[in-house]
Amino acid sequence: MTEAKFEIQMLHDRVMVRADKESGERRSSGGIVIPATAELANRLVWGEVCGVGHQVRSVKVGDKVLFKDEDQLEVDVQEEMYLVMRERDLHAVASERPEYGTGLYL
Repeated sequence: MTEAKFEIQMLHDRVMVRADKESGERRSSGGIVIPATAELANRLVWGEVCGVGHQVRSVKVGDKVLFKDEDQLEVDVQEEMYLVMRERDLHAVASERPEYGTGLYL
C-alpha cells in the first residue's frame, strides 16, 4: 500500500522558510577566521520563502528574507528542515522586484 501525498498550505499570516546553508567557517572583514561552531548573539540569517498563507502581503514564494532563526518553530518535511513564522517576524525582503529598496543588493 502506498502512502498518500499531501500538499502543505500555510494558513493565515504564516510563512515557511528554508534557511540558507551556512558555509561552515566564515571570515570577518578583517580576515579573522570564525569557526562554524562559534555562536553569534542576535544574528539574523537569510532564507528562502517556500510557502505563504493567504493573509501574507509583503513576500511571495521564492523571495529571500532576513529573520532571526532562534525563536522560530522548526518542521521536518521529507528530511529537510524548514522554519515556520509569522510575516511580522521577517526583517527584510530581497527580491527582484525594483519597487522600493535600500539600494543594496545581494
